[in-house]
Amino acid sequence: MENKKRGILERLNAGEVVVGDGGYVLQLERRGYVKAGHWTPEAAVEHPEAVRQLHREFLRAGANVLQTFTFYCSEDKLEISGNVTNITGAQINEAACDLAREVANEGDTLVAGAVSQTPCYLNSQNETEVKAIFKKQMDDFLKKDIDFFIAEFFRYVEEAAWAVEVLKTSGKPVGATLCISPEGDMSGVPPGECAVRLVKAGADIVGVNCHLDPLTCIRTVKLMKEGLEKAGLKAHLMIQPFGFHTPECNLGGYVDLPEYPFALEPRVVTRWDVHKYAREAYNAGIRYIGGCCGFEAYHIRAISEELAAERGFLPPASEKHGLWGAGLQMHTKPWVRARARREYWENLLPASGRPTCPSMAKPDGE
Repeated sequence: MENKKRGILERLNAGEVVVGDGGYVLQLERRGYVKAGHWTPEAAVEHPEAVRQLHREFLRAGANVLQTFTFYCSEDKLEISGNVTNITGAQINEAACDLAREVANEGDTLVAGAVSQTPCYLNSQNETEVKAIFKKQMDDFLKKDIDFFIAEFFRYVEEAAWAVEVLKTSGKPVGATLCISPEGDMSGVPPGECAVRLVKAGADIVGVNCHLDPLTCIRTVKLMKEGLEKAGLKAHLMIQPFGFHTPECNLGGYVDLPEYPFALEPRVVTRWDVHKYAREAYNAGIRYIGGCCGFEAYHIRAISEELAAERGFLPPASEKHGLWGAGLQMHTKPWVRARARREYWENLLPASGRPTCPSMAKPDGE
């Protein structure tokens, strides 16, 4: 019981690995609960059972944090989408908090209230108006006493810093992740400087999420770490990347891929890719390691399994998964039994089964 009461900073300050959850928006779109293009989270009110189930899958996979399903839940975004006419942002925020808390209480798991970029920033860059939007969301979360905040999916560090400044007034820990490339944010601010700005705004945890694949995101966080070290600043590092291979992308991220959003499946990272990602992230000094869009429960389980020695345990979902294919030892075919070993899966170059398709695409918008 004592461990359940420990907050995010207590865990990170102790050097523990914190496993984040995975992606909600794309997963729920595929399951029929989110509308593509709008990407708004009214399912927290309309179909709570779907959101609850996804939370529970991430919990079983080993997640130490469940984020509220509140992506794009600012009032301006809901109004522009036109997809939500009879549900308020406050109703969605509060319902999402209740769902995350209900499932988090089933394990040693914290609840993070999440805010994201706003249409208001792109339209006006008005600091007062943008901060008022974040303040309204923050107040919704505080009614439900979430454990900490995450400002995520920001293309511009300026807006992210404004979000951090607002959230920090809550007195709760604040994490901030940008959806940027190693080249920097959409204004050309380098990752190192982005990290410095976020920490000076009050962020306790900084990093990246979404937009680009795991190994590219690690490169970006390394640059953020270097920037903090040069500035003599300290913060915990966090990473929650896109769950698809994006070797062609840079500043624009996955939205520039011609397959986005309805034909990304050939690019899905395998569980073995995620093992490599988790180890490289850990070796880079990152201790908050999760996933964003495209990361399903089996990907989060792969993070938990790769870092089981560091964490001291395996997640419940590993009861149904033989490590490195060990369950295949029972197979009737000898060539399948031969795959029950780590070396096989670590060195496999998976085929796509699509002989007429290119291995990479030309991103749009370039």
